[in-house]
Order: sequence, then C-alpha cells, then structure tokens
Amino acid sequence: MMTKVGHLPEETSSFVGRRAELARLHTALTTRRMTTLIGPGGVGKTRLALRAARAVADRYPDGAWWADLSPLHDDRLLLPTVSDAVGLADHTLRTPVEALCEWLADKRLLLVLDSAEHLRGPCSHLLAEILTTSAGLTVLVTSRQPLGTHGEDVVEVPPLPVDGAPDALQLFADRLRAADPRAGLDAPGDEAAAAEICRRLDGIPLAIELAAAGIGRYSVAQLAGRIGTRFDAPGGPARAPGASRLDLLADETVWPRRHRTLRTAIGWSHELCTPLERLLWARLTPLRTDFDAEVARDVCAGGPLTPEGVDQALQGLVAQSVVQRDGDRYRMLDTLREYGRMWLAELGEARAAADRHARSFLGLARRAHEGWTGPDQVSWYHRVSDTHLDLCVALEHLLAHDVEGAQEMAGRVGFFWACCGHLSEARTYAQRALDAGPVDGPHRTRLQWVLGVAALLQSDFATAEKYGALCTATALYDQDDEGMLGAAYLSGITQLMTGDPGAALEAAERVLRMTEDVPVDSGHRLRCRLVTVFALTALGRLGESEAAATALRQACERGGEFWTRSYADYQLALIALLQGRPEASATHARAMLAGKHRLRDSFGIALGLDLLAAAIAAQGAGAQAARVYGTGHAYWRMVGHPQRGTPELGPVRERCELQARAAIGDEAYQRAFERGQSDNAEVGLAAALRTELQL
Repeated sequence: MMTKVGHLPEETSSFVGRRAELARLHTALTTRRMTTLIGPGGVGKTRLALRAARAVADRYPDGAWWADLSPLHDDRLLLPTVSDAVGLADHTLRTPVEALCEWLADKRLLLVLDSAEHLRGPCSHLLAEILTTSAGLTVLVTSRQPLGTHGEDVVEVPPLPVDGAPDALQLFADRLRAADPRAGLDAPGDEAAAAEICRRLDGIPLAIELAAAGIGRYSVAQLAGRIGTRFDAPGGPARAPGASRLDLLADETVWPRRHRTLRTAIGWSHELCTPLERLLWARLTPLRTDFDAEVARDVCAGGPLTPEGVDQALQGLVAQSVVQRDGDRYRMLDTLREYGRMWLAELGEARAAADRHARSFLGLARRAHEGWTGPDQVSWYHRVSDTHLDLCVALEHLLAHDVEGAQEMAGRVGFFWACCGHLSEARTYAQRALDAGPVDGPHRTRLQWVLGVAALLQSDFATAEKYGALCTATALYDQDDEGMLGAAYLSGITQLMTGDPGAALEAAERVLRMTEDVPVDSGHRLRCRLVTVFALTALGRLGESEAAATALRQACERGGEFWTRSYADYQLALIALLQGRPEASATHARAMLAGKHRLRDSFGIALGLDLLAAAIAAQGAGAQAARVYGTGHAYWRMVGHPQRGTPELGPVRERCELQARAAIGDEAYQRAFERGQSDNAEVGLAAALRTELQL
C-alpha cells in the first residue's frame, strides 16, 4: 500500500480479519470526535485505520483525508503536511494554524493522521486547536502510544489471533500467493507448519508478511524450523549464532519489550538478505517519500553497490517484502526504515548517506529549474510537489553542512514551491539561506526573487516591492540578464496589483530591450512578456494586448511551457469578454483552467473560474454561471484569500453576478452558487470545464 497525502490511499493487498476491531472503530468514529489506534509497530494499525475510514467515508460531506506523518523528521513540516492533506494551500500572511482552523471551521470531514508516535506533543497541541474550532471534524490517529489529547478515545490494536481463529494463517497464505500465484499450503504438513510460524511470530502482521516472503528460499516446513530455532534461542531474541548485531544494538527506548518478536523477525529477514541487499536497505532510509529506481541509484550507489547492483538489490528487497512496489514507484515501511537506520549507523555511513541524499535532491532542483521551459515542465512540477519532504530534508542538511548548496537549492526550487502552494516554506527557506552566509551572483538574485514572489502571492506588496528593487539592483550590478528579467516580472506584477500598469509596462519593455540576447523561450523572458500583456489590458489597449497575448501563447506552445501559457489564455479570455465576445472568452478560460489543473495551481484555478463564470453569465446561462462562480469561491477559500486578481477584474465579477441574478432570479442564483461552493473541488471544476450551456 503506497500512502499519500490527500484522500484515502488505495489498498493494494488483501485485508484479513479484524471484525471486532472494525466494529469498535465504527462505533468510535460515529460517536467520538477523536480516536487513537495504538499498538506496536507492524501490528496493522495503518491497514485497520484505512479500512475503517473507507467504511465511514460517506458520512462526511467534505470527505475523508489522509496524512502520513511517518516521513516527518520533526514537527517543522507537521502543519504544512496536514494542510496539504485537507486541500489547503494558504496564500496569506496568517499563521499556518490560524489558516488551518479557519479552513476546517465549517467542514464535516474525517482526518486520519497515520504514524504520529514521534510527534505526540505537537500533534496533541494541533488537534486540540482544530477540534476546538471545527465542530464537524472527526480525527482518527495511529500511534504506538496515546497522544494524551483531551477527549481522546484510545483503541488498542492487538496482533491477529493465532489460536482458534484462521486470520493469521489466512494472511500468511494470501501473501504467499501474492508473491507467487502458484504457491499455496497444499503439501502435507504445510498448513500446520504455517500455523506454527504464525504462532511463533505472535500473530504480528508485518512479521508474518516478512516470513511469507522467505518461502522463495525455503519450503514452509524449512521456514518453520529456522524460525523455531531463531525464536527458541536462549533469552528469546538475544543473539543466537549467526544473528544480526542489530538485535543487540536495539535498546528498550527504541524497541520496547513488546516489540521483541517483530524486532527478531526483522533481524531474521535482514539475515536472509545478501550483503548488497542489506547495504541498500540501509542506504534507502534517508528517503522520506516514494521513489523510483533512478532515485534509488542516485541516492544509494557507491563503493561495492554499483548502479546495476542497486537495481538487482532493489528487486531482492521487493521479493522479501522489505520494500513495497506500486508500478514504477517504491516505498519502505517506517518500521523497516527504523531498522535500516540502525544498520546505517552501525556501518558508520549515516553522514555519507545524508550527503548523497542532499546531493541527489540538489541535482533534482537543478534539473527542474532547467526544465522550466520545455515539454517536461508539468512533470517537473509534479516531481517537485511529490518529493517535497525529501527536498526539505535535503535543504536542512545543506544548511548545516553546505551553505552554498543550500542557497542554490532554495533559489532554484522556490518558484515551484510558490506555484504549488508551499509559500511559507519557499519564503522561510529562502530567508534562512540568505541569512546563512555571504552569497553573490545569480544565487543571491534568485533567493531575493523567491522571497519577493512569495510575498506577492501572500498580498504583502510592500515586501514584494522591496525585493523587486533589490533584485533589480543586484542583477544590474552582476550584469545578470536573467536576473533583470525576473526582477522586471516581480516589480511589474506588484505594480499591476497596486494599480500602476503604466509603470509596469514601461519597465518590462525597457528590460526586454536590454536583454535581447536572452533566448526567446527563457522562462524569465516569457514571464516578463506576460507583464506587458497584463499592463496593456489594464490600460485598455485591447487590440495590442490581444496580439501580444496571442504571440506569447504561441511561443509557450512551441516550447511546451504551461505556466505562462495558461496566463496568456487568461488574458485572452479577459480581453474577449471586455470586447463583448463571451463565447471566445469561455473557450480561452477553459484552456487556462485545463493548464492550471495540470499544474495543480489552486490560485490560478480560482482566477480562471471567476472569469469563466463571467463569460457564461454573459451568454445568459445564469444557473450555470452561479454554480461555476460558487466553485471559484471554494477555490478562493482553499488559498485563504478573498477574491483577488488585477484591479480590472473586480467590475467583471460584479457584472457577472448581476447578469446571472437577472437571468434566473436571486433565489435560484443562491441555490446554484451554494451547490458550486459545496461541491467537491474536482467535481466542480469538471462541471465547469464542460462546454455545453445550460440555458
């Protein structure tokens, strides 16, 4: 099962037993506001939480949402992770907890926080805040210990029964067949031997799954014999002949007494691995998010582990259920990652592994920055978004050990983060990188630019203006053409938002003339041209603006650039509406929305929906316009802002509402608006993108 932030993950393997626990959880989730599933690692808390959440999800109009906390190394990213999980991409200057409380205040949803044991204090504090302000919120937590939050209902998850119930044996057989559909417990004595394995493993699901993965190397009877020898060693899990040293390294604070069976099972699985598989197991542990084979090679190859050896060892770890595979993506369970970290420390490789991890993700940031303009722009957006936690971990390491690398990385990845809704992280890391030490040249300009863009998107125009001026001065001093174009974009959009399109147009045109040697498909050049389009529209020079927007869109289309292209579509939609061509306006608005949806840009979607609603209203479809307008309002709430945009958009919105109300009446308008506002965001956007009018 690959976990993800957002709606409930998919179940990719069979679910066995747990009828009594599911019944207890169903009662808890329908009568209590906070329930915590507790139990040792590997006992099945995550799977039980997922199955229980699916069973009650339909009771929550605003959905059931999942946040995996296991990759978080401290509480710094707890709030952003939970905010991502519930669909909030706040663009304001409020504290993150204030924004989250306001977002959840009127919602009825189920929030699942998985693997909270290492963040018990911060999680308890956060849940106390949001449960107080959000009367419709229900929370389900999995943790090895209770959080101690007021009103917490604690449900202990026991191992699967091994005497008098078939559940553990069924799990063993299912995992056996999942690895090899021809496998089974058909040979004489197999079922009894499998039952003995489950009993020896105390019915702990993860231990049983690891044991089942060993059948490829042993028969069921041989496996039972080896496990029996292992677990009957003097002192139980104490070191038997050939046992891993990791069993002796585990102290009681990391592996409490009740974990000894699992610890020993993991140690036994570790011994079954080849030396290179063990090395890969350890070197994979710095990774916080799902990964592919390319990332595994980049992070883990070195010394005796060649890139080809990584591929081979990775398949060996998959075969032994140490690593889970879903398509071309891989993931390691947190319990197994803990064991790998201990092995990494025993090998003396912890610092080297962290260095490789940081170098790898600095390289990803470089490639993403270079791939801004081109056919892979969308996939780079998704990679930066999906590896957010790994990028943050890498940045933390670089800030401590390689300040110049941190400054480069924060500057290169910051604009992606700003567009993905991670404004707080973009601004915080850029500021920390600037404060960490001297920085000159393009790295300094990029960091200042990221700070300014993040401030601009948070409506902090004074700060945006300040960093626009700093970027301009720095880029001129360094004779950095890309920096000057970036500064012109930042200053120009700030001037547009504060009502001075003339100054924005003059500055953008001047910088474009000064930097004619910069390639026409440069990301900064395309964005600077976008400023001229916005400014011409705001000045009422619609013919010139339309020609400039069309040329800009064509340049973006040739290079495969979506971000600027979608804003060119937005301007074409606005121009057509102002010229009295609502059908053409709706076509351009839908093109803009399709591009922003591909980039997962909630702010851009909010802008586009308002414009589409106005175009639909101008065609007389009042109910449809009201619903689209309501969906746009939901997206504006998602980014934490009242409706925004350049000043000329305000009268367009007002006219849209008046036209829609006049077409269908106030009561029908309000019903349609509320329907759009209460729709699931994706459902509402899909409805808005349909081309047929509902007159």
